[in-house]
Amino acid sequence: MQPTGIVGGPPDNISRSKTDQEAEGVTIAISRGSREACPVRALRGLDAADIQSGAIFRPISKSGVISTARLTSQSVALIVKRYAAIAGLDAKHFSGHSLRAGFLTSAAAAGKSIFKMMDQSGHKSLDTLRGYVRDAELFKDHAGAGLL
Repeated sequence: MQPTGIVGGPPDNISRSKTDQEAEGVTIAISRGSREACPVRALRGLDAADIQSGAIFRPISKSGVISTARLTSQSVALIVKRYAAIAGLDAKHFSGHSLRAGFLTSAAAAGKSIFKMMDQSGHKSLDTLRGYVRDAELFKDHAGAGLL
């Protein structure tokens, strides 16, 4: 079994994922972000939530009690839809998968390596990844640009 965790951070065991149904484990790199949106800083700040093991993304009750259970896919979808609506977008076009699709679309639009994108997303097939990249590059170097 390969180690699972964050490069430069504490190891974390992920039992399985959409792209790791056999629960073999994987080591991924999580890049730093801006001060306000840095995933590395957020993960290192888990001490404040007293999370020592288990799921990182957990339900929090209205009274502020953090559950030991993981968020369900339905909960993630509802959170994404809520924030899409707050941003003025039509929430019916968003889901939990929008996070994955948005990351890959943004990475492709920024010209990132498709192999690095596959490392991060866990895609094993270029054909599957191609759907995300094609959408991101739909108008890039379009054959009709400047003809009208």
